[in-house]
Amino acid sequence: MIRPLVLGLTGSIGMGKSTVAAMFERLGVPVFDADREVRRMQGPGGALVAPIEGAFPGTTGPQGVLRPALGAKVFADAAALARLEAIVHPAVRDSREAFLLEHAGEPLVVVDIPLLFEKGGSEEVDKVLVVSAPPELQRARVLAREGMTPERFAEILALQMPDREKRARADYVVDTGHAVAVTEGDVRALVEKLTSG
Repeated sequence: MIRPLVLGLTGSIGMGKSTVAAMFERLGVPVFDADREVRRMQGPGGALVAPIEGAFPGTTGPQGVLRPALGAKVFADAAALARLEAIVHPAVRDSREAFLLEHAGEPLVVVDIPLLFEKGGSEEVDKVLVVSAPPELQRARVLAREGMTPERFAEILALQMPDREKRARADYVVDTGHAVAVTEGDVRALVEKLTSG
């Protein structure tokens, strides 16, 4: 059976992954955004709300999962985080499988997974694209986010594979440290390369 080439899209925080994912979408390439899917399933009436409330009482409300409350319970507790991941990851995997079935006739699909290497997802895709930028630009982007602190940024980085290691393991790298038009050109060229076969 002919199936799409599945391109795994990943990159550390502040590297421009969401921007690059949107570029693929504008070029007509279907994109599965794992973070967006988790937010949907944790929103009002979402499939993950009841299981998360069951495991972590007091972390949900009418608007769905109360992310700050849930974060406070799991962020510094490895066992609690593992329990949460055991709820979330299978649901995301099921959604991704449904996405791939829905777009089975496409030549190319993108699966946007932030911790693709860290959680072993690179074996589930055909090729990996890493979005990267110079460290000083990454830092400036992240610290400009509301509520972000240097300490929180350092904690997040500690959970992620170093950028240089991601680049070394990638099949393709898109540098977002240039003008947006340059990055768009790189993405367009990659789409043409991957769909011309």
